[in-house]
Amino acid sequence: MNTTLNIEDPDANPASRFALFALGFRPFFLLAGIAAVLLVPLWVYGYTSAGPAFTYYDPMIWHGHEMLFGYNVAVIAGFLLTAVQNWTGLPTPSGKALASLALLWLAGRVLPFFDGILAPWLIAGVDLLFLPVLAITIALPLLRSRQNQQLVFLLVLAALAGANLMVHLQPLGFESSSARLGLKLASYLAVLLVVILGGRVIPFFTNGGLNRGASRQWKAVEILAIVSLLLLGILDLAAVTPIAIAVLAGFAALMHAIRLYGWYQTAIWRVPLLWILHLSYAWLVIGLLLHALGISGQINPLLYLHAFTLGTIGGMTLGMMARVSLGHTGRELVVGWPLSAAFVLINLAAVTRVILPLFDAQRYSLWIVLAGVFWTLAFMLFVLVYARILILPRVDGRPG
Repeated sequence: MNTTLNIEDPDANPASRFALFALGFRPFFLLAGIAAVLLVPLWVYGYTSAGPAFTYYDPMIWHGHEMLFGYNVAVIAGFLLTAVQNWTGLPTPSGKALASLALLWLAGRVLPFFDGILAPWLIAGVDLLFLPVLAITIALPLLRSRQNQQLVFLLVLAALAGANLMVHLQPLGFESSSARLGLKLASYLAVLLVVILGGRVIPFFTNGGLNRGASRQWKAVEILAIVSLLLLGILDLAAVTPIAIAVLAGFAALMHAIRLYGWYQTAIWRVPLLWILHLSYAWLVIGLLLHALGISGQINPLLYLHAFTLGTIGGMTLGMMARVSLGHTGRELVVGWPLSAAFVLINLAAVTRVILPLFDAQRYSLWIVLAGVFWTLAFMLFVLVYARILILPRVDGRPG
């Protein structure tokens, strides 16, 4: 393992060229990392001080919205803009077009702080515009190249846009309780993306990273894992009989546990870029089990959501950003101790936020603060190491 703090990146040729807008992953991964560092401490401050709302959202809604439609959507945008170019061989936005898209995302994060100065419809409209623009941007090369198998990502983006609209309808005064439903829908959609992409990349990366093809996949399990999660999301959002949700959550946990078992190889623990993906997927299994138990009233019924969002989505996105950034800048797929520490910290955040409240609920506020500290430190390390990588050109001189 490389133990050098790669802020100065010894593998990179010193270059003065500015490459931040050369390919989609660059600005959006950097923005996601910075957002992760800033948004969570701001939320913790608001939570502990119990002060008045500082955006046009309710404070709880703002936290959920910015993590799902701010941080998470930035990672999705960076990944899709990069992957679609690879899949199709056709260019996705770069230069001024990519900068404009990043600026649109950034405006959605900033404008809510000007509540009372800007019209609510303007704040909502700017934020709601990003996902449709992103969908159109990636739809064009996908349709031109007839990559029909990838069109599922357009459906997910459309559903995310609908969930975002549900959130905004509440502060706009059209609905009184749609925001939480929209956030729950967005959480399920984000997890669904992890399930779809995880099934493609985790066994592939595991076999390639260990130079062996020992990971196993069973077609029936693959189908049932995805279908059970889809059905669970539908039943949960429809608020059907709790026992049905609990049974389906338990079944989904079993399917995803078997799926993860098939991918697992003991040698992954020598490769941080692999174990972070496996551990992140394990948090999905934990979240599904907690959901089943929460329905029965034995535990806090909302802990499962943070297993999904902090453990699964947070860990998977951090791991994928690290890997994609190295691969697409021509670097060796090896992380040093700072990113290994970041991977540990993100899992400590999940343990603190999800597991410790099961044993000591009276210190719930303390666990929230500590989880926020671990999360922030993890992404500070990411930004410190990867800002230079994302800003400077590829080390091999190739475009992108």
